[in-house]
Amino acid sequence: MHAAIDLGIPTLGGLDLVPTETEPQKAKDYKSDQEVRWCPGCGDYVVLNAVQSFLPTLGLKRENIVFISGIGCSSRFPYYLNTYGMHSIHGRAPSIATGLATARPDLSVWVVTGDGDALSIGGNHLIHALRRNVNIKILLFNNRIYGLTKGQYSPTSGPGMVTKSTPMGSVDTPFNPLSLAIGAEASFVGRALDSDRKGLTEVLEAAAKHRGSALVEIYQNCPIFNDGAFDVLKDKDEAASRLIPLRGGEPIRFGPQGEYGVTRGGWGGLEVGKVANIGEENLVVHDPTIEDTAYAFALSRIGDQNLNHVPTGILRQVERPTYDDTVREQAAKAKAANPPDLRNLLRGRETWTMP
Repeated sequence: MHAAIDLGIPTLGGLDLVPTETEPQKAKDYKSDQEVRWCPGCGDYVVLNAVQSFLPTLGLKRENIVFISGIGCSSRFPYYLNTYGMHSIHGRAPSIATGLATARPDLSVWVVTGDGDALSIGGNHLIHALRRNVNIKILLFNNRIYGLTKGQYSPTSGPGMVTKSTPMGSVDTPFNPLSLAIGAEASFVGRALDSDRKGLTEVLEAAAKHRGSALVEIYQNCPIFNDGAFDVLKDKDEAASRLIPLRGGEPIRFGPQGEYGVTRGGWGGLEVGKVANIGEENLVVHDPTIEDTAYAFALSRIGDQNLNHVPTGILRQVERPTYDDTVREQAAKAKAANPPDLRNLLRGRETWTMP
């Protein structure tokens, strides 16, 4: 693969748009020769199809795109994409992606992970990648269960959930992945449903263009061990009164006739109510570019584990220096000021001779 050079052409998330082949790319160009091995009805199929259809729009060569995964059903993703990829170790995909993004600024680096992989054993790796603002895109598939290991409860399973590892019901308080990401200072945070192809593609496009860490939570159905977890969001009548689509610059309102809206609540929070009672002038106008995390955090807290109200789209999208850019700048300055000298490094003042 080549090094990034200034071609005087547009960039994508800070990456030079390397011209693709003479023929425009299509979704089929991103399908590998591997047999897709997920259970029938798994939401991963829908996400995979959406990603394969979306990647050609990036304007990048396939060899400049890398997908890195950890362990879990979702982590088979790299096998099914005709790009570079790595099936890494449990929970460590963000760390490996950090190293790759830092060493290779010419690559578009993506992480595919699940709620168990990312939020349990991989929790620290996830939050530090987000707070550092590494230029990677993290797709977090949330099915609220451990699927690969056959049905144990996960960090996003609800209280009282009966699983193979919690026969009397879970007593844990579940993570809210978006609240966690915003608390870790992620510069881009979004949410989509596996069944909402249009909404998912819109969030993916925005994440790809973003320079810095981007976390996209995808509600994804596991038909074997947690079937129907998000059915209320896929039923046409129910979805209209539960899903809250976020559009920058527009008042936040939803419902079959747009009769519900979001307004400021007590203690800096946000509340849902009927527009007739709230007053249109009191509806919150969505702005994902607000620097203070309080607004995006309040958005992430709307609703509950029962999915009464679920904001979808982009909650936060701000610009700040990225870890990998800063590290490369430091390395270049150090190299210019002090040409590499192995002898001085080995015998410098920070070395000791042991008797």
